[in-house]
Amino acid sequence: MSTNQHTLKNPFELTGVGIHTGVPARVVVKPAKADTGVNFVRSDLPDSDPVPADHRALDVSARRTTLRHGATEVHTVEHLLAALMANGVHNLEVEIDGPEVPALDGSAKPWFDGIRSVGMVDQKVERKTFTLERPVVVELDGATLAAFPSAQSGLSLSYTLDYSDLGLAPQFVELQLPDDDIIDTFAPARTFVFASEVDALRGAGLGKGADPDNTIILDGNGTQEAKLRFPDEPARHKMLDLLGDLFLLGADIRGRVVATKSGHRAHHELVRKLVAEIEEYETRGRVVRDTAMDIREITSLLPHRYPFLLVDRVLELEGYRRAVGIKNVTVNEPFFQGHFPDQPIMPGVLILEALAQLAGTLLLRRMEYTGKLPILWAIDKVKLRRSVVPGDQLRLEVEATKIKDTMGRVECMAKVNEHVAAEALMTFTLVDAG
Repeated sequence: MSTNQHTLKNPFELTGVGIHTGVPARVVVKPAKADTGVNFVRSDLPDSDPVPADHRALDVSARRTTLRHGATEVHTVEHLLAALMANGVHNLEVEIDGPEVPALDGSAKPWFDGIRSVGMVDQKVERKTFTLERPVVVELDGATLAAFPSAQSGLSLSYTLDYSDLGLAPQFVELQLPDDDIIDTFAPARTFVFASEVDALRGAGLGKGADPDNTIILDGNGTQEAKLRFPDEPARHKMLDLLGDLFLLGADIRGRVVATKSGHRAHHELVRKLVAEIEEYETRGRVVRDTAMDIREITSLLPHRYPFLLVDRVLELEGYRRAVGIKNVTVNEPFFQGHFPDQPIMPGVLILEALAQLAGTLLLRRMEYTGKLPILWAIDKVKLRRSVVPGDQLRLEVEATKIKDTMGRVECMAKVNEHVAAEALMTFTLVDAG
């Protein structure tokens, strides 16, 4: 059963201090169009690009989830994303005037309350859903994460927390999404730290905004300075972190996820492995949305024809933001006859051309570009990372990062299996076709 995408009916805002940076920030959460995803906009950096809440924007940070696009970053997004994941909110603009999402009371409940105070809107566009068909396992730093197929609908999760060596007895919690009770049973669970870790965290420049109002401090005997909201509050908070990190997959999951002693690094690795699974299923035609386009639909948009039409199928279109397509590379390609015929390699410029054609397909879907032609204006940051040979299948991915008037900037990547073959940043101008 498919589900639709959702956004908010109205904006809401919250203010507070970042738990790690200690920097105050005001966050305004605004509705956004279908297929645009969740994007963080740094209002204190007016010339910066939006930062997408997407696995491709993941950056390495200790004890939190950080997103980065270019030089722009946003820290500690997991509690807000957990609220979006649990409530089924998919498209938002999150305006923030600082580097870190505020800690508030250390839980996700203020974000749940904000979402439910303004309500949600069904956007009548299908949400991508991924049904697990085989196990996916991550083992990292003593943590284990496993995602399994499940006979149940929706997403089932369990989390086992074990800090016996620090005086905290093992805790086990379970959650089934969708769950209307999550706002009472999991959302209020606050972040925690052990007293023995505080000095090291401060020395690493973390926890500058932590205080007893937003952080539970556990001592070596398993007790705490503040009264717990639940006997197993630490495990419930870890479940929220897991939910927030799974939002970065960009799809609803149908299956079961079992987590043991996992943190953000392990969660991010699971997301990357699940993304690889989705890409494989998409390429094989197992996960195809209604927005897929066959060769006839592609030629109705693009002026290219054989032998210079280099996109065989569009697997997925996410509004005007992102497109995924494929190019099947066979020995019968005309360019192989004269390009290293004894050791055929697809010319890198033709890989870039295939990406440009898919980008053109994405741009031409906008009504205001009807009757226009996308002209490639500039190519920057080109990297050709591996050879493409007969028998390969190129997975083409393009994402529009900025569209203004008749100009569009598109990030492009071509892959063979999980290996990147080429990437580039392309700028197009739209001109009249007549």
